[in-house]
Amino acid sequence: MDNYKKLAADASAGKKKFAVLLDPDKCPPNFLTEVIKLSIKSEVDYFFIGGSLLMNDNQSKVISLIKENSTIPVLLFPGNNLQLNNQADGILLLSLISGRNPDMLIGRHVISAPFLKASALEIISTGYMLIDSGSMTTVMYMSNTTPIPSDKNEIAVCTALAGEMLGMKLIYMDAGSGSRNPVPAPMIRAVKGAVKIPLIVGGGIVSAELAKQAITAGADVVVVGNAIERNPGLIPEIAAIRR
Repeated sequence: MDNYKKLAADASAGKKKFAVLLDPDKCPPNFLTEVIKLSIKSEVDYFFIGGSLLMNDNQSKVISLIKENSTIPVLLFPGNNLQLNNQADGILLLSLISGRNPDMLIGRHVISAPFLKASALEIISTGYMLIDSGSMTTVMYMSNTTPIPSDKNEIAVCTALAGEMLGMKLIYMDAGSGSRNPVPAPMIRAVKGAVKIPLIVGGGIVSAELAKQAITAGADVVVVGNAIERNPGLIPEIAAIRR
């Protein structure tokens, strides 16, 4: 079973998932080795690889080390079309449906399409929704888009519904890297109640309690990145709340 089919089947069965987000620029070897070991022990479901910027040519090394030492699926979470890599298992092909920047909706996808067509990557079309977190985030600046206000559940619902109707396989609600606040539970609950496709939630989840709140509200997959960069010991704590 491919990664999307398994994710969708597990979401339908109510099985929750945990993805560790790794920015290749922030993965020194000792840190990455520790994260891989903890992730294997904690039965992490996915590694998401990507960042808004890549300052160093470290992506291939990160993916190689993960693949050499674990069987956890590696999915690209690209900040731009320069972050494509055949070594991964698949790619979340992000269309920023919450914004009005055509480059992030379709422009970069056109450029990437020939590479993706020729690759062995599993391509998972993903409706990406940026939610206001109370502060300027890197993804807001880099994407040149305005996030959905955190108290406007109806906008989030309609945006997610549009993404589903356009054929997206996943909805990804993100408060952004380094966000002050996570996606609010009432908004997660509203979106989950409106769509039938799996829902991923990330950004601002800095504790097991916040991860639990997102899952209880309806997230099928929770994604944690920055907090793990600061404290890899969070991995087993967050992994435990799925059970």
